[in-house]
Amino acid sequence: MLYFGRWKLLAIIGAIALGVMYSIPNLVPEAQRYQPNAAGEPVAQGIWGYIPSRSVNLGLDLQGGSHIVFQVDMNEVRERQLAALREDAQVAMQGDGPRLYRSVTVIGDEVVVLVIRPQDRQEAYDRLQTLQRPVQAQPTATSFVQENVLNFASLSDDTPNEIRMSITDAQFESIQDRTIAQSIEVVRGRLDGLGTNDPTIARQGQNRVLVQVPGADDPQRIIDLVTSQAVMTFHMVDDRIDPGPNGEARVPPGRQIVRRSPSNGGGFVVIESRELLTGENLTDAGVSTDPKTGLPAVSFRFDPQGSRIFADTTRNFRGRRFAIKLDDEVITDPRINDPILNGSGIITGNFSYETANDLAILLSAGALPASLTPVDRRTISPTLGQDQIESGRIAIIIGFVGVIIFMLAAYGVFGIFSTMALLVNVVLILGALSGLGATLTLPGIAGIILTIGMAVDANVLIFERIREEVRLYKRSPMLAIEGGYKRAGAAILDANVTTLIAALVLIFLGAGPVRGFAITLGIGVVTSVFTAFVFSRLLAVTWLRTVKPTKLPL
Repeated sequence: MLYFGRWKLLAIIGAIALGVMYSIPNLVPEAQRYQPNAAGEPVAQGIWGYIPSRSVNLGLDLQGGSHIVFQVDMNEVRERQLAALREDAQVAMQGDGPRLYRSVTVIGDEVVVLVIRPQDRQEAYDRLQTLQRPVQAQPTATSFVQENVLNFASLSDDTPNEIRMSITDAQFESIQDRTIAQSIEVVRGRLDGLGTNDPTIARQGQNRVLVQVPGADDPQRIIDLVTSQAVMTFHMVDDRIDPGPNGEARVPPGRQIVRRSPSNGGGFVVIESRELLTGENLTDAGVSTDPKTGLPAVSFRFDPQGSRIFADTTRNFRGRRFAIKLDDEVITDPRINDPILNGSGIITGNFSYETANDLAILLSAGALPASLTPVDRRTISPTLGQDQIESGRIAIIIGFVGVIIFMLAAYGVFGIFSTMALLVNVVLILGALSGLGATLTLPGIAGIILTIGMAVDANVLIFERIREEVRLYKRSPMLAIEGGYKRAGAAILDANVTTLIAALVLIFLGAGPVRGFAITLGIGVVTSVFTAFVFSRLLAVTWLRTVKPTKLPL
């Protein structure tokens, strides 16, 4: 217990040095850690050539930022599901033999099938039953309840030519849950591409998504990025038709007039309605440079299927223009000069680095499954966060000083060991938060304060065990220290393992401030065990071998 081999000693020193190295960036101004590149994007420069640049990320409650609640348009989802059910019903009704139905329409929340002859209603009903399948509803205490996807209205003699069906509540709940989950993943992908620091994205209520972005002082940019549907399609341009100055010209079937985006010069363009490719064929998108102008552009790459279609299109329509349509605007409509056979291309326009990056993020993250509408937006002032930081700092200092005074008064020279262990503990927590890119929140500061108390508690257990070894068993200083650390070790590990399990559960299942508290608590548990049980023991052993006391000052 009291012997530290060379490799063990080097490992302890290395761990502490690593914590110090990752903690230093928190003391260096950001201007010295990041420098803008040619495109204006901040790039990490490092400190003194080898120390990392990343510091602790501050949460929304500490540095301010944007708090936005989006509502998912479930009416749109329901309409889309009913339209899909209508198409499925038409396919199911077609079958072999004579035509059975006159029409299949959506009326309200129902799909209504009108059969030609009343005597065919039962056969039509049997065909529509093939669309029925079980869906898992909310679980009971013992098992999952399975319900049907569709509700069929009872066949009535009053309407002998009519069959009505609708989506069950269980199926719509399942669709709603899936839509919310998909929306959260798309929003997360878009905000992660923006480079924000650990945004909070979570479901709120039945059909809302909470988005909190620390440090974002432009909530409108977040809203524009999140609410864009990002449905991307490729069309051929019809230059033979003049759309007119206001886009009000009459066009033949198979053609449509679409507005050009401001980055594409504005105005209108006539495109063929037929989609050659969609954004589903994209595999990658990023910011690049237009080789002709040197301005920012957006590069993209297709999957193998999309590459083949793109190659055939550029080969067969050389000399014509093709349009890339994003939602309701044409973002570029270049002329095809040569076939593009490598499945990649660039989107040029009057882009800044920021707008090009936003477009690349939208294309990479994909389209939303339903429209999002902001229903609550708040900008939290960073001044409030700074006040909270100062309050937290004062609380940590007061708690730290109080603990040090108590430990020095109660345990003398061993109180010095515990004080040094506490200092190293805080440095390791700060370094771990910086190195992992974790976010520090106000509850996270509370977690650090709690960790300080837990670390001292471990030292108290050890020192009291050492006292017992001396008082009850009359051990020598070396045997007393060895026995104290050995006997207290099991209790310390058991207590901290249970706390660590609780912290891990909160990290994986919690969100926002709860997760911030759990992160600092989890890191603090690991560093506390290291500093209280390993580092303080190293200090005690070093003191014991240097001073060689005949009696312990406890």
